Amino acid sequence: MNDAGHRPILTGMKALVCGIANEHSIAYGCAKAFHELGAELAITYLNEKSRPYVEPLAREMQAPVFMRLDVSEEAESDALFDAIRSTWGRLDIFVHSMAWAPKESLQGGLIDCPLDGFLRAMDVSCHSFVRLARRVAPLMDHGGAMFTMSYYGANKVVPNYNVMGPVKAALEACARYLAYELGPSGIRVHALSPGPLRTRAASGLKDFDLLLNEAAARAPLGELVDIMDVGYTCAFLATPYARRLSGETLYVDGGVNIMA
Repeated sequence: MNDAGHRPILTGMKALVCGIANEHSIAYGCAKAFHELGAELAITYLNEKSRPYVEPLAREMQAPVFMRLDVSEEAESDALFDAIRSTWGRLDIFVHSMAWAPKESLQGGLIDCPLDGFLRAMDVSCHSFVRLARRVAPLMDHGGAMFTMSYYGANKVVPNYNVMGPVKAALEACARYLAYELGPSGIRVHALSPGPLRTRAASGLKDFDLLLNEAAARAPLGELVDIMDVGYTCAFLATPYARRLSGETLYVDGGVNIMA
């Protein structure tokens, strides 16, 4: 990929990637792109059930930090950031790729979503980005880039996306406000909005196959995106080539979002 004598563009950068569940995860596409382009990685996994799927990926990418992280457990966040400080003392890149809602809240209409389900979805899928950004920012004392993952349903109604539509809309707004607040520190913040991808998180959506087929049919480029398309977009945005971009919601969807 690089001419002799040229180092990969992210060489020397330290990246924290949260949200890998397996090799189909968007977060894995980001981590893999960062690794390919020279960054060192800190990778998290949700719990012991997910560890066997994530650990081989972390080993493949030679991640010096591999930690459990349930964002609802502050002690696990404490342990993760203690490990990052002792290993590197800084961060350049942070990816938040986590979303969850109780199944009964996700599969019913928004009007039927109970308060506890709404708040749980908002906490895990949205406010966790703010909480983690608060911990990441001091480690980016020389600047950096933060990313979170949204979806078209944040801005337009997508049947069966239900409670996650308002949650992702709030997440995109959080990214903009964090971009404003952290900009003076040289920290850029973006939300990425990939087209539909067959991930574990998406499997909980009703009629998800219909979303995939419709997106492929409507995309100007005529095909669906994959996790590496998202990963390479994040990698570009983390480089000096994107140093004046911040607060954007970038669609990585083959152009589906421009279609009426």
